[in-house]
Amino acid sequence: MSVPLVAIVGRPNVGKSSIFNWLAGRRISIVDPTAGVTRDRVSTLIEADDRFFEVTDTGGMGIEDADNLTSLVEKQIDLAIEQAHVIVFVVDVRSGLTPLDEEVGRRLRFVTKPVILVGNKADTSKIEELATDFYKLGRGKVLCVSAEQKRGKHELLAAILEKLPTGADEKKPADAELKLALVGRRNTGKSTFINSLAQADRMIVSEVAGTTRDSVDVRFERDGKVLLAIDTAGVRKKKSISSDIEFYSMARAERSIRRADVVLLFFDPRLRVSKVDKTLAEYVLDLAKPAIFVVNKWDLMKTTMPTERIGNYLRAVFPMLDYVPIAFVTATRGKNAQRLLNLARQMHKQASSRIGTGELNQVIRAALEEQPPPMRQNRRPKVYFTTQAATNPPTIVLFTNGPQLFDNTYQRYLVKYFRDHLPFPDVPIKLFLRAKKREAIPALEEATEPDPRKRKSKGPKPDLSGLRFKSTTSEDEIERDVKQYESELWRDL
Repeated sequence: MSVPLVAIVGRPNVGKSSIFNWLAGRRISIVDPTAGVTRDRVSTLIEADDRFFEVTDTGGMGIEDADNLTSLVEKQIDLAIEQAHVIVFVVDVRSGLTPLDEEVGRRLRFVTKPVILVGNKADTSKIEELATDFYKLGRGKVLCVSAEQKRGKHELLAAILEKLPTGADEKKPADAELKLALVGRRNTGKSTFINSLAQADRMIVSEVAGTTRDSVDVRFERDGKVLLAIDTAGVRKKKSISSDIEFYSMARAERSIRRADVVLLFFDPRLRVSKVDKTLAEYVLDLAKPAIFVVNKWDLMKTTMPTERIGNYLRAVFPMLDYVPIAFVTATRGKNAQRLLNLARQMHKQASSRIGTGELNQVIRAALEEQPPPMRQNRRPKVYFTTQAATNPPTIVLFTNGPQLFDNTYQRYLVKYFRDHLPFPDVPIKLFLRAKKREAIPALEEATEPDPRKRKSKGPKPDLSGLRFKSTTSEDEIERDVKQYESELWRDL
């Protein structure tokens, strides 16, 4: 039997998400006074008394969603109740019994699973006296707690553990082999792709922009391995954020990027790359996260539109991420989903690889031979040795006679050379330069020191301006492709 499930249900604004975060011990669901904030099922694993169970937060029952998503929200609530082993029915003690509470009670009347009636917002023992009205719901004694004041958590966990089915597999489930964060602007098909991976209606999918608000972890299995997909809310420009809910959604999207092993940055090929896309890409670059540019909704484009053109367009817009692979998918049909998953696994393997010091020193020696660093401050830059200090991302440290002697252009050249000659072709590489006294260690460059008898007169310094990219397509050609692509695209739309 799998890990038992506990569903938290109730009318809006009774504090379901607050209790969920309180039990989890961290902020997962968005908590806001606005009714109907939670739409999707948000789940997390909880340990109590060496037993494990999964808790699911749900949307408020009986509310009309502002974006006409009521039926979809209700469907997610029904699925949570259907799959749950224990149901936590939350009411608001301070507000007293309301008709909507009674409606929720009627919906749970025919549920054969254990139901725990929890009265939230009982900040003091005096307020607990107001819970007597809830006996009318027919669920027995009300367990009074306060998520805000942290009252009654031990009693609530004990009640849940008592109701869990016997024989359930309460051991900690296997950790996810790979964590994927799906990010991008609104309505690019992230939730649809999650459902395709999970092969279930796990996320609400709608044409309404901004349907997803929370960052939702969805565990699924492929080839006997547990994977975790993190669906995030679509990000908007800061000046377009109209509520606290959207602010929290963006903050959780950034947190999801930090948690992920590989980031999938989604694009709609019918739209120009926006400032939001550039901001997300910059955040991915700053964190040195492996990433894949995912062009979704490819089935909506003209069959004559070559993928090369969009590839060149993205390369031109994101020049510092020229190593990032580009994938074309159709989430509604699951097309290329498995290939994208295999690519993400391969990239995570790259980022986790470790190279021996001997091999690294051979590669850096070859890089110095192919393109010696230019003189700076009347000194010749030297590298004594190099080593890999960490993985995820691969972090390479060069011990030199002076980090200031290696300009940014040459450092980019070294990173590019490492990417071309080490098993890190598609992932970011961090490069650190450290100063070290020469002592008895010969510099690697001395192997490339020309014979004085064959030394030629000094010529012009090598032109390093082209070391930033290594492509068969010039920047002028790329820019021309970008303009041609955009003009053709918006002319036909």
